[in-house]
Amino acid sequence: MTLLSAIEAKREGRSLSPETIRSIVADFTADRVPDYQMSAFLMAIYFRGLAEGEKRSLTLAMRDSGDVLQFPDDPRPLVDKHSTGGIGDKVSLPLAPLLASLGFRVPMISGRGLGITGGTLDKLESIPGYRTLLPPERIVEIVQTVGCVIVGQTERMVPADRKIYALRDVTGTVPSIPLITASILSKKLAENLDALILDTKFGSAAFMPTLDDARGLARSIVDLGGECGVKTRAILTDMNTPLGRAAGNWLEVKESVECLEGAGPGDLRELTVECAAQLLEQTGKAEDLEKGRKQAAERLANGAALAKWNEMLAAQGADLAAFQKKLSRSNAPRAACEAVSDRAGVVSRCDARTVGEIVRDLGGGRATKDSVVDHEVGVDRLAKPGERVEQGDVLARIHATDESAAKAAADRIQAAFEISDAAITTPVLVCETVD
Repeated sequence: MTLLSAIEAKREGRSLSPETIRSIVADFTADRVPDYQMSAFLMAIYFRGLAEGEKRSLTLAMRDSGDVLQFPDDPRPLVDKHSTGGIGDKVSLPLAPLLASLGFRVPMISGRGLGITGGTLDKLESIPGYRTLLPPERIVEIVQTVGCVIVGQTERMVPADRKIYALRDVTGTVPSIPLITASILSKKLAENLDALILDTKFGSAAFMPTLDDARGLARSIVDLGGECGVKTRAILTDMNTPLGRAAGNWLEVKESVECLEGAGPGDLRELTVECAAQLLEQTGKAEDLEKGRKQAAERLANGAALAKWNEMLAAQGADLAAFQKKLSRSNAPRAACEAVSDRAGVVSRCDARTVGEIVRDLGGGRATKDSVVDHEVGVDRLAKPGERVEQGDVLARIHATDESAAKAAADRIQAAFEISDAAITTPVLVCETVD
């Protein structure tokens, strides 16, 4: 079948054979298909969807468009976590070394932020000397020796996804569950995983605005992951409020280290421990979730996860002395301004989208893929829903490049907060599991 015939078939809602889908992906990756035809094909999928068999064929064809990591035989399961993204979501940073300390191997391939959604690689690049781009051989070596690695996608890993996503981003075809599923799973399957936990977020600052939307995406990925031989599970988590008390690359690294030291915000610890517990149960390393949570919490408390973090940083080129010096500096930013409450009461809302937009506009995020990120700007000391504040108490502190930018951001962030007279029911963080 020619590509034009495939476009017409999908436009009419007909199914395509695995051979046709493999051929389209291979030809596009090899620059034998023009962008305008691939864009039409993606738009046809956007409107007509993909049958389960087509979705599997597309995912595997994208995985096989480049290198697949190959690991030696080892009793330690290969596992990873993927998040659909949110504000203050730094779980990957403490989770990877925590999992390594629990006897897993973690080849975590991560991405950069775009828009208001922060990227794991942007956070890590605020660490002096840390290298996010490594050849496949070195990725495998670090995973085998340290137990975990957090790196970016190499040029030779899933190149079809990189090219297809670039088109989706400019053709209005990003919000397609079949295409999102293929994009996420093709990269995770290229890691040769045994088990995967998916953190699917919903809310004001999430890609999926409602719980139902998140549930649909989670079900699609869980089902297809299982079909492809990976034990896949999803948790649905609330992203109406930022995770933790900080948003911004370096500020989130600092908060991640606090978590690895057994401290830091409770919601960050909760979600990190929950992801670890789910993987422990999925792989049979814990009898049930409660025992998995206990194991994970112990590793955070006794320093085992922190030790793995430092090993991983050293293996990826970080200057540990410079990193510790940067951590130990005063909390005073280049320019700071506090947003304070104008009344006493209980915080009933801290809107994650507003916080994310402010961090982006300060320079901490990307308006385009070519934007230069300022790793030092952001927001910390965020007040959380359910907490009581008095008049004049700090709701958030802005880190900015200059005083005028800090003051403008502090004025804006007031709109993220609502203060009520009565106590509120604190929102549940982990709302549902899809297995």
